[in-house]
Amino acid sequence: MASKNTPAFPIVVGEEVVWGMSLRDYFAGQAMVAFGDRRWDSSPDETATEKAARAAYATADAMLAARNGGA
Repeated sequence: MASKNTPAFPIVVGEEVVWGMSLRDYFAGQAMVAFGDRRWDSSPDETATEKAARAAYATADAMLAARNGGA
């Protein structure tokens, strides 16, 4: 089962797995691309950029859950 810390592109050096970008970070980046030119409303508590980043990680978490057989 993949966790939030599973590497997206694991590299093995000798017998050691060298970690890079997490699968969660990769999925969040891909979600940002999928959002495209979507306009995010800002609020006094959160900028549009913060809202987009939060949505990207929520999408990544949902993708990890679906990948693991959950909803």
